[in-house]
Amino acid sequence: MTALAVLAAACVRQTRVAGGPGAPAVAPATAKTVWDRQIQRAADAGEGDYELRVLRERVAGDANNVAVRIDLAKAYRQRGYPDVALEICRLAAARFPESSEAQLALVRALHDADRRGEALEVAQAYVKGHPQAPPEYQSWLGILADESGHWADGEAHHRQALEQSPGSDALHNNLGYNLLMQKKNDEAAGEFRAALRLKPDSQVARNNLGLALAPNNAAEAVANWKTASDSATAHNNLAAVWIEKKDYAQARKELEIALSYNSMHPAALRNLELVSRLDGKPPAITLKSAESRWERFKAEFMRLWVGPLDDTRAEADKPQTSH
Repeated sequence: MTALAVLAAACVRQTRVAGGPGAPAVAPATAKTVWDRQIQRAADAGEGDYELRVLRERVAGDANNVAVRIDLAKAYRQRGYPDVALEICRLAAARFPESSEAQLALVRALHDADRRGEALEVAQAYVKGHPQAPPEYQSWLGILADESGHWADGEAHHRQALEQSPGSDALHNNLGYNLLMQKKNDEAAGEFRAALRLKPDSQVARNNLGLALAPNNAAEAVANWKTASDSATAHNNLAAVWIEKKDYAQARKELEIALSYNSMHPAALRNLELVSRLDGKPPAITLKSAESRWERFKAEFMRLWVGPLDDTRAEADKPQTSH
């Protein structure tokens, strides 16, 4: 989908120390000293964090526990230290080269750090040396191929992952997404349906199924989306598909239907504004009318619970429009 269409449904600071008279010149920071400082700051941040402190103590007490090292890396990543998390994963992978979990954690950490080339090398090397590697490796090889636009290679990896683990809804969804990007909509829909049979409440698979159905069967796509959302959201989602295809007339029709169900639907209102910018035509349903209804409701609420506003305040609260 276009990044603009809304379908309702990833710096090291250095402390300067002033030297007194005759003080020796401070050597420029090397990559190692910068890294050491970052590690120290991360360690300092973790001192008051009970979970981090416990995980670090467990790593120190059991140096051969791969799982706890991975948990520690995850904890640092969640707290905003992705570089520290990546280094922990690198050390774990180097210490335990035969560990599937350690190598896969490194693949994920490299991917999150936007080092896809390195991630691909690590995954390929492990699979080459371990033909019976878990299906997650083939899945990650597929994901990395997809993100590089190598859809055919990605499809092959996703299918191999499913051969190893046919009962995984996530793997069916991944293959479906790959097929959808190749415009193999019927095959993609089959994979999304398979994912939903395995996990009926999967919102990702449900949304993706609607995207696969929409070009050839709009009514079925809307019915599919309605099973997990309201009518306004379902029609807005179909409008987003038409915006992506640059069919602005169809998009407008779906947005009118969406707003007839919910005149304040935020995604539909934003998409209507987007369509107006793209085709240069005013919206059939004015955004101002929806805003006015909201303003009237807000004003009534303020009168009931806060009291009357003076004219200056009331005027300032009105939305400003350009002429």
